[in-house]
Amino acid sequence: MAKKNGKTVFVCQECGYESPRWMGQCICGAWNSFVEEKVYDETDDSRSRSGKGASRPSEGVKGRSKPQRLSSVTSGQSTRIDTGIGELNRVLGGGLVKGSLTLISGDPGIGKSTMIIQAASHICKALGTVLYVSGEESEEQIKMRADRVCKEGTGDLYVLSETSMEAVIAAVDQLDPKFLIIDSIQTMYTDEYDSAPGSVSQVRACGNLLMNLGKGRDIPVFIVAHVTKSGELAGPKIVEHMVDTVLQFSGERSQDLRILRALKNRFGTTSEIGAFEMREEGLVEIENLSASFLEGLEDSSAGAVATAVYEGTRPLLLEIQALTAPTNVGFARRTAIGVENSRLGMIVAVLERKASLSLINRDIYVNVVGGMRPEGTSIDLAVALAIWSDEKAAKLPSGFIAIGEIGLTGDLRPVRSADKLIREADRMGFKAMMLPRRSVEKLPEKPKNMRLIGVTSLAEAIKEAAKLAERI
Repeated sequence: MAKKNGKTVFVCQECGYESPRWMGQCICGAWNSFVEEKVYDETDDSRSRSGKGASRPSEGVKGRSKPQRLSSVTSGQSTRIDTGIGELNRVLGGGLVKGSLTLISGDPGIGKSTMIIQAASHICKALGTVLYVSGEESEEQIKMRADRVCKEGTGDLYVLSETSMEAVIAAVDQLDPKFLIIDSIQTMYTDEYDSAPGSVSQVRACGNLLMNLGKGRDIPVFIVAHVTKSGELAGPKIVEHMVDTVLQFSGERSQDLRILRALKNRFGTTSEIGAFEMREEGLVEIENLSASFLEGLEDSSAGAVATAVYEGTRPLLLEIQALTAPTNVGFARRTAIGVENSRLGMIVAVLERKASLSLINRDIYVNVVGGMRPEGTSIDLAVALAIWSDEKAAKLPSGFIAIGEIGLTGDLRPVRSADKLIREADRMGFKAMMLPRRSVEKLPEKPKNMRLIGVTSLAEAIKEAAKLAERI
């Protein structure tokens, strides 16, 4: 390849911004993130032809050089590949799509490689050759993990401990795999650039080569990516735009629960979640996720209220805990885990103004048990009742659950899919649910084993909750 007119630039390792001079702070706000790199002006199109496997980008768009009727284009739903992991299939939208690029990130040791090799074991048994490329582990290390977590064996699963993209492309030419795994893209490099692996230039170039490779040969590609200290994907944002799906694997390393989310998905929704439990034999799917979040809710206690949210296509029951304490110095603290601080501040303000609950000199702490960060506003009522319950030392029944969105006027507004949340709460054995009255009126049928308490305002909800607490 001809490399001419080389010049030196400084590239931000957080966002990819290029500067002719070193800068202490990038325009993205990152400090000391500029690294000196050498770039070249190309005099031919050899860069697009680097590597045998990447020299066929036209194959990935074969037959699309002329306009087509949209009705004649196949959707690709029938070509999805079963990964053998139901929760992973759910988040992907039904399975892997041929020729797709999936980027998965997560903290070190969270279980990314474990989940991928479990999926690779199933795919190689069902479809044939799978190539696992690791730039961080040796073949022996991968073998040890596979022996522990792959129950179906590793028949046609090939491993390659390599960091050169040219060597990876040669291996793909030789094996013609049905599934390709790159672990991780920050360790890969191409001879096109002199910069170190993990730099913006290398990550961008390797991502482009993998895109041509996957699209050109209809090979689904799984790419593992590192994360920054703040939990965001490391490297340039352009890689996130290149890929079709971005998955985030999260959880506390001290706990067994792992949650898989889709931050981007061109083939499905991003509202689905997958739940796993980390065990010695690998990741095990959690079928009854609500039960795992409500394990400590059997006994009545002040400051704990169950609630329900709708995540993708599954209703999910959670426990909200709240604690109030006297403010010692300065302003009162408002701290929340799993709930947005701005939302918590609004709920506290409504409690003070519309429910006559004095909290100005009280520190307030709110936690969603299990590490979940639910989206939407259906947990507002449960948060408010948990704060009231702890402040008044009022214990609510263990079979009580609350859902509802709180408005600034103190009124309660209906939540989406309330009927499905009611059925899930009934299935889990709850005896009473408090929810907006308009949601009760819209129900096609009432549950047989659970009492529905319809309320129109937060003040009315607290009165009804006080009646329930008196009966304990």
